[in-house]
Amino acid sequence: MKRHSRNPLISRADIPRISPHLDDVSSVFNPGAVRWGDQIVLFLRVQNRGRETFLLPAFSRDGVNFNISTEPVRFLGIGRLPYRIYHIYDPRITRLGDTYYITVAIDMDDGCRIGLARTTDFREFEFMAEMLPEDARNAVIFPEKIDGMYIVLYRPNRSSLDGVSSGSEIRIAVSPDLVKWTPHETVMSGRFHYWDEFIGSGPPPLKTSKGWLHVYHGVATHFGASNIYQAGAVLLDLNHPERVIARSRYNILEPREPYELAGQVPNVVFPSGLIPSQPPRGDTLDDDAELFLYYGAADTCIGLATTTVRELLEACE
Repeated sequence: MKRHSRNPLISRADIPRISPHLDDVSSVFNPGAVRWGDQIVLFLRVQNRGRETFLLPAFSRDGVNFNISTEPVRFLGIGRLPYRIYHIYDPRITRLGDTYYITVAIDMDDGCRIGLARTTDFREFEFMAEMLPEDARNAVIFPEKIDGMYIVLYRPNRSSLDGVSSGSEIRIAVSPDLVKWTPHETVMSGRFHYWDEFIGSGPPPLKTSKGWLHVYHGVATHFGASNIYQAGAVLLDLNHPERVIARSRYNILEPREPYELAGQVPNVVFPSGLIPSQPPRGDTLDDDAELFLYYGAADTCIGLATTTVRELLEACE
């Protein structure tokens, strides 16, 4: 990965002053990303000085210079959930047809749940369902059906990372309608004592001729003083995405720059958006296609790194 010269791409100073709750924000990080026509859309996770969380859309023609909305996202219908909701955060975005589906993490009294919403215009957002009745995060939907079913990768929260619910495996679930999901087998697990002991999905997978290319995050805990969040890559079978074809032995991005090493949560690069820099010619990306990876840095700002499909495939091998 090559960091963009403009990094950090988006920081708290770039967020418009939006009274009363976002008049002076503390951080912006972990954006979802997708192509929408000739634009790139980011969903920014923004925190204010009360540590309340908001989502703000941002729009760009070139993937670098963004126009950030002054209207926080409101999910119509989310009030029917029978929980007290504290935070809605870490969005991932998948296009299916002309509709854009947004998965989010929802903090409530008994843990975290995965929520699903949709939009066609990035102005109105309809909340659809709680996807899985278990404590889980990091859900990403595949951009097409496989064997007539919708597919999602997600991480059950069955472990603790310094007192915070976490997990050490990525699982797969299937659905006929995007609402009722059936969990299936584990796709991959963390590798203890190495860079990806705890893991979770990053952006939604991209289709290549070699398989589904998926970037994930890994957490190393064996450095004693702090956990280190990094990014890696894995290649999944096109027709059986529960099968791992190849997986990077080394991370592809790790905290090295000051804005990644110091911040609200130090030593973090958190991949959450991966899209081609130019509109693709079809559903399958060429090996030479350039990719933009948007990531949260130290839970404080947003970075951009670039690579190609070929480079990530080589990293997997």
